[in-house]
Amino acid sequence: MYKISKLLVNKLNNLLNLRNQHIVKDSTALANDLTKLKMDENHRMITFDIKYLYINIPIQETLIVKTRLLENNNEHTTKQMITLTEVTLQQNYFSFCNNIYQPEKGVSMGSPISNTVAEILLQDLESTHLKQILDAQNITFQARYVHDILLIYNTKHTTPETIHSHINKVHPNL
Repeated sequence: MYKISKLLVNKLNNLLNLRNQHIVKDSTALANDLTKLKMDENHRMITFDIKYLYINIPIQETLIVKTRLLENNNEHTTKQMITLTEVTLQQNYFSFCNNIYQPEKGVSMGSPISNTVAEILLQDLESTHLKQILDAQNITFQARYVHDILLIYNTKHTTPETIHSHINKVHPNL
């Protein structure tokens, strides 16, 4: 199943055209992005960790988002990709200390498809919910590295508590 998952991930990445606009690949890229910002003494940096991301991914919701992202492809390809993803996610097992487990919800860490499924959901949440919240709260900069969201905000316009409250309202699982 591992090989099938890897093939599926490669195909999905080609078809989905995930934008990755807020993702930083490493600390050097982040430092380069930060040096381009115009900030003053009122700007602060804050980070948020998406707690238990993989086990909290709502599979059905993510499949709906994925279907929407695949709409530019022909119907047959879209249907195949959805079916293959559903079958792969039903085989959602992982091993720990020589025992095999199947999570009750979400996706397994270590599965080739887990990162892609998480990315589909996170990018959708960023574009549909988080962007409006960030714009309204005068966020100067947003970046994401794996499960961490890094924000730079202006203390004249918002507080960490306000941002945290808004982010927690984006999705009940995350």
